[in-house]
Amino acid sequence: MTKAHFDELIHPSTRLSLVATLAAADWAEFAFLKDRLALSDSALSKQLTTLEEAGYVTTERRLSGNRRKVRARLTNIGRDAFNGHIAALRAIVADATAPADRPST
Repeated sequence: MTKAHFDELIHPSTRLSLVATLAAADWAEFAFLKDRLALSDSALSKQLTTLEEAGYVTTERRLSGNRRKVRARLTNIGRDAFNGHIAALRAIVADATAPADRPST
Protein backbone atom coordinates (compact mmCIF):
# COMPACT_ATOMS: atom_id res chain seq x y z
CA MET A 1 0.00 0.00 0.00
CA THR A 2 1.23 3.47 -0.86
CA LYS A 3 2.00 5.79 2.03
CA ALA A 4 0.01 9.03 2.00
CA HIS A 5 2.35 11.91 1.23
CA PHE A 6 1.40 15.38 0.01
CA ASP A 7 3.70 16.12 -2.94
CA GLU A 8 4.33 19.82 -3.62
CA LEU A 9 5.83 19.02 -7.04
CA ILE A 10 2.72 17.23 -8.27
CA HIS A 11 0.13 19.45 -6.58
CA PRO A 12 -0.08 22.45 -8.97
CA SER A 13 -3.19 21.89 -11.09
CA THR A 14 -1.40 21.60 -14.43
CA ARG A 15 1.06 19.00 -13.16
CA LEU A 16 -1.63 17.14 -11.23
CA SER A 17 -3.75 16.91 -14.39
CA LEU A 18 -0.73 15.81 -16.41
CA VAL A 19 0.30 13.13 -13.93
CA ALA A 20 -3.30 11.91 -13.57
CA THR A 21 -3.56 11.58 -17.35
CA LEU A 22 -0.27 9.67 -17.51
CA ALA A 23 -1.36 7.43 -14.62
CA ALA A 24 -4.24 6.19 -16.75
CA ALA A 25 -2.03 5.17 -19.68
CA ASP A 26 1.08 3.18 -20.43
CA TRP A 27 2.44 5.86 -22.80
CA ALA A 28 0.80 9.10 -23.96
CA GLU A 29 1.70 11.03 -27.10
CA PHE A 30 2.70 14.68 -26.73
CA ALA A 31 -0.11 15.80 -29.07
CA PHE A 32 -2.70 13.91 -26.99
CA LEU A 33 -1.44 15.47 -23.75
CA LYS A 34 -1.37 18.92 -25.32
CA ASP A 35 -4.98 18.62 -26.48
CA ARG A 36 -6.26 16.93 -23.32
CA LEU A 37 -4.73 19.52 -21.02
CA ALA A 38 -5.22 22.50 -23.36
CA LEU A 39 -1.56 23.53 -23.07
CA SER A 40 0.80 25.15 -25.54
CA ASP A 41 3.81 23.17 -26.76
CA SER A 42 6.15 25.19 -24.57
CA ALA A 43 3.98 24.90 -21.44
CA LEU A 44 3.66 21.14 -21.81
CA SER A 45 7.39 20.77 -22.53
CA LYS A 46 8.20 22.75 -19.40
CA GLN A 47 5.94 20.60 -17.22
CA LEU A 48 7.31 17.38 -18.68
CA THR A 49 10.88 18.57 -18.14
CA THR A 50 10.16 19.44 -14.51
CA LEU A 51 8.62 16.02 -13.88
CA GLU A 52 11.40 14.26 -15.81
CA GLU A 53 14.11 16.01 -13.78
CA ALA A 54 12.39 14.78 -10.61
CA GLY A 55 12.39 11.22 -11.96
CA TYR A 56 8.57 11.10 -12.14
CA VAL A 57 8.27 10.93 -15.94
CA THR A 58 10.30 9.53 -18.76
CA THR A 59 10.00 10.71 -22.34
CA GLU A 60 10.89 9.05 -25.59
CA ARG A 61 11.63 10.87 -28.81
CA ARG A 62 11.32 8.96 -32.06
CA LEU A 63 10.97 9.55 -35.76
CA SER A 64 7.69 8.81 -37.49
CA GLY A 65 8.26 9.43 -41.16
CA ASN A 66 9.80 12.89 -41.35
CA ARG A 67 8.36 14.02 -38.01
CA ARG A 68 9.79 13.71 -34.54
CA LYS A 69 7.25 12.45 -32.05
CA VAL A 70 7.48 12.64 -28.29
CA ARG A 71 5.65 10.42 -25.88
CA ALA A 72 5.73 10.25 -22.10
CA ARG A 73 4.96 7.87 -19.27
CA LEU A 74 5.13 7.81 -15.51
CA THR A 75 8.08 6.06 -13.93
CA ASN A 76 7.53 3.78 -10.94
CA ILE A 77 8.74 6.65 -8.75
CA GLY A 78 6.22 8.98 -10.40
CA ARG A 79 3.38 6.50 -9.99
CA ASP A 80 4.23 6.00 -6.31
CA ALA A 81 4.40 9.78 -5.79
CA PHE A 82 1.03 10.25 -7.53
CA ASN A 83 -0.62 7.48 -5.52
CA GLY A 84 0.82 8.89 -2.29
CA HIS A 85 -0.38 12.38 -3.19
CA ILE A 86 -3.90 11.13 -3.96
CA ALA A 87 -3.93 9.22 -0.65
CA ALA A 88 -2.91 12.42 1.18
CA LEU A 89 -5.64 14.43 -0.57
CA ARG A 90 -8.21 11.77 0.36
CA ALA A 91 -7.07 11.91 3.98
CA ILE A 92 -7.39 15.70 4.02
CA VAL A 93 -10.91 15.50 2.60
CA ALA A 94 -11.89 12.70 4.99
CA ASP A 95 -10.65 14.71 7.97
CA ALA A 96 -12.56 17.78 6.80
CA THR A 97 -15.81 15.89 6.33
CA ALA A 98 -15.63 13.62 9.40
CA PRO A 99 -18.16 14.30 12.14
CA ALA A 100 -16.82 16.40 14.98
CA ASP A 101 -15.69 14.48 18.09
CA ARG A 102 -17.42 16.98 20.32
CA PRO A 103 -21.05 18.05 20.44
CA SER A 104 -21.93 21.32 18.77
CA THR A 105 -22.86 24.27 20.97
